[in-house]
Amino acid sequence: MLRYTLLILFCITIAKSFAQITDPKATEVWEPEPRIVKPGVGTAPPSDAIVLFDGKNMDEWTTDDGSAAKWKLEDGAMTVVPRAGGIKTKRSFGSAQLHIEYRAPSVVKGEGQGRGNSGIFLQSKYELQVLDSYNNRTYSNGQVGSIYKQHIPLVNAARPPGEWQTYDIIYTAPQFNADGMLVAPARITVLHNGVLIQNNTEIKGTTEYIGLPKNSAHDKLPLMLQDHGDLVSYRNIWIREL
Repeated sequence: MLRYTLLILFCITIAKSFAQITDPKATEVWEPEPRIVKPGVGTAPPSDAIVLFDGKNMDEWTTDDGSAAKWKLEDGAMTVVPRAGGIKTKRSFGSAQLHIEYRAPSVVKGEGQGRGNSGIFLQSKYELQVLDSYNNRTYSNGQVGSIYKQHIPLVNAARPPGEWQTYDIIYTAPQFNADGMLVAPARITVLHNGVLIQNNTEIKGTTEYIGLPKNSAHDKLPLMLQDHGDLVSYRNIWIREL
């Protein structure tokens, strides 16, 4: 009983101390001061972004064996060369803000997963699906904007094939303890063409084609773009480490 009485008295004391604050300056916080970041103008990235592709070269990209990326560079875009393999960044990243633009082929071939298919793999493990989902039905957790085989997008905001589309992504990397156990899953928020399609979504683990998600401890890893055999193009890729 005494413990509860003391707790009540403590709460009353705290309440009175807040009630006695009459100077607005008493609740002003001046330090730390947020650093200044200059926003980009038009399609330009913000001043603290790492530019991964600006249409001029593919110097930031490589392949699994460490050789130069073999995708086609033309007209400010890089385009998948079928069977050349996926590409990945030379740098590794964890939690980040990512901006990336893509375009499905204007010449429509195939249907379902066979039409404008590629993928953006955060930390090389967690796929945000790229697909031509404009008037193209497939399984909902595999359409454009899905966290592949895990989370259906809130809406389908796809533009017609041949038009440039944007992803703006806020990604929080998973955390593992010293024993390699997952203690906090990855999370992702995605705007597709300016429309919210994933809202602080929990990523359950690796985005497997067959089977269930897996979790193994890792640190920062490269961003990867998938070669799925379709002529998908990318441009204007930048990232801000968080």
